[in-house]
Amino acid sequence: MSMAYLAQPDQQQQLEWLQGSTITMLLDGQATDGQLMMGRFQAAEGEAPPFHLHTREDEIFLLIKGTALVWFDDEEYELAEGGVAYLPRNHPHGYRITSKSADLLVVNTPAGIEGMFRAIGRDMSTPRPEGFEVKPNPAVNKEYGSVIVGPPR
Repeated sequence: MSMAYLAQPDQQQQLEWLQGSTITMLLDGQATDGQLMMGRFQAAEGEAPPFHLHTREDEIFLLIKGTALVWFDDEEYELAEGGVAYLPRNHPHGYRITSKSADLLVVNTPAGIEGMFRAIGRDMSTPRPEGFEVKPNPAVNKEYGSVIVGPPR
């Protein structure tokens, strides 16, 4: 890619995600020539994805606001506001928000996993179908190289 990509907040896709959280797609593979995906989660206390691993990308997250527990392999860590975690591919990991709310910046490299977020989540610019629920979908996860290895922690 030989040009910059700029998107103002009103141009960034927002998705409804697990347990009422949202993810704003800041950068995706199309914008970065497949190099990385960057999203920003707004989550409430207790939000936790299933324990999982990524087979295709490494993950970095920065806890802009709030606190969380982070699991990597069999280890548990506390992540404070401003803390950062690097989670290499092929290692099971997860997190649980422990503050009332959290603002979490996530970067995956290379890009591609944004397809999973879009396939499972709901674009918030569209009407919410009656009875719609965001929930993990093992087939979709597998398609994007994300393997669920256990329940949320």
